[in-house]
Amino acid sequence: MAKKEQDKTKPKVDAEDEKPKETTVEFLASLASVLVTGLFIITFVFQAFEIPSASMENTLLIGDHVFVNRVQFSPATGWVGPIVPYQQIHHGDIVVFLSADPATPELYIVKRIIGIPGDRIHLRNGAVYRNGEKLDEVSYAIHSQSADPDSYDNYRDEFPAVPPTDNPNVTPEWKLALPQHIENGDVVVPPDSYFGMGDNRDRSLDSRYWGFIPRDHVIGRPMFIYWSFITPEYQYEMRGMGQRLGFLAHVVIHFFDQTRWKRTLKAVH
Repeated sequence: MAKKEQDKTKPKVDAEDEKPKETTVEFLASLASVLVTGLFIITFVFQAFEIPSASMENTLLIGDHVFVNRVQFSPATGWVGPIVPYQQIHHGDIVVFLSADPATPELYIVKRIIGIPGDRIHLRNGAVYRNGEKLDEVSYAIHSQSADPDSYDNYRDEFPAVPPTDNPNVTPEWKLALPQHIENGDVVVPPDSYFGMGDNRDRSLDSRYWGFIPRDHVIGRPMFIYWSFITPEYQYEMRGMGQRLGFLAHVVIHFFDQTRWKRTLKAVH
């Protein structure tokens, strides 16, 4: 009698509910598919970039590490079909692109798009006018040096009314090309080109200094900050191996107390 009661207490297992164990080959195949998918995304869809200057403050800070969507602004192709939502570049978009300056052809730059093809741009006392209307840029643009009366720059703040003849930051190529794009006091953005500016207007070397952004130089749009670490601007000028290793040690030691945790996963817009 006791034996029968014990048998009743045993859990019953339906053979159909049993899941076959994953073999080593199946596990390796699953792992390989995950790695290949991740490698594809990192190689063709997203790319990591680090912000080295203050030109986009306060939107992007020195030491922000961002993921850039490389596909969104790419020319549409048939190999991805409708999976990736291609978009045109619009006013206010932040883009990463390759420098058009022959002196720095491999330099990656990030700026906000102020003018698209056909737009007419000029500045008056630091304020941007597009197609005759003053832009409302309170939500993103700052003038970090405006409190200092000695920081006023005629060329920077009255573009393009003041010739760039003696400005050391203007590239030689832009000094020659700029007059060809001025009409009635405005710079007119040509086809397949964009006019970009940094959000930190007083500390940004942008289209005012080196010209338009060619469409085929655009890499993509920053999506979000995946890590942000308090980093001095001079860090990006270090060349010696000792200096680099020293800063790496600094990151390891101060990872927790100098990481800007509130900026982690913050969307860029």
